[in-house]
Amino acid sequence: MNAIIIGASSGIGHEVARILLQRGWHCGIGARRTERLQQLAAEFPNLVETATIDVNNDDAPRQLLQLIERMGSIDLYFHASGIGKQNRELTPDIELRTVETNAMGFTRMIDTAFNYMSAHGGGHIAAITSIAGTKGLSPAPSYSATKAYQNVYLQALEQLANARHLNIRITDIRPGFVDTALLGDDRNYPLMLQPQNVAKEIVQSLDRHRHVRVIDWRWRIITALWRRIPRCIWRQVKI
Repeated sequence: MNAIIIGASSGIGHEVARILLQRGWHCGIGARRTERLQQLAAEFPNLVETATIDVNNDDAPRQLLQLIERMGSIDLYFHASGIGKQNRELTPDIELRTVETNAMGFTRMIDTAFNYMSAHGGGHIAAITSIAGTKGLSPAPSYSATKAYQNVYLQALEQLANARHLNIRITDIRPGFVDTALLGDDRNYPLMLQPQNVAKEIVQSLDRHRHVRVIDWRWRIITALWRRIPRCIWRQVKI
């Protein structure tokens, strides 16, 4: 089985790549920073293809297709690339950079994978979005907004695949707060999850062809409650 993981240099993407490699998958791993990609390549020398890919570059789709060509085929495209930061002051470059990566970069790569699979017999597309897409969160406006965008975009692609009778499965992975560099800002986050445990649940969700998976059970309860809070009350909540 062949998988491509974009955003595999750290955090959840790195841990998912490791699990798949331990299972014997042939993995193409890409990221903007490649030092940790080389570590995986050294650890699994016959199973890894590496590529330097920045999802915000216009030539990222071409680089992805070249990586697929080197792999020979693709069964799973796993998108783990993303950024996020609390930004109560609405510092413009933080907000715009988040939109660029989580909306434009996400769309650029997901569409490339979808179009390739539609022309080559199908496959499985999975992406790490977030529980932050459930409601607008005041500490991180662009982050929560772009995660909601990702949720809806994947839902639309799933409907599109069905309408076109394509053998493409979609999995939307929505973790709670995970102890990765993404949250390395010395702030306190509730119910923090460990990336290794999150990666295990992600791979289980892929095995079971889940459509949407909130990780973990505590966050499934919390997000279910969030959805039921009326807007007139939600805007008064202090986070």
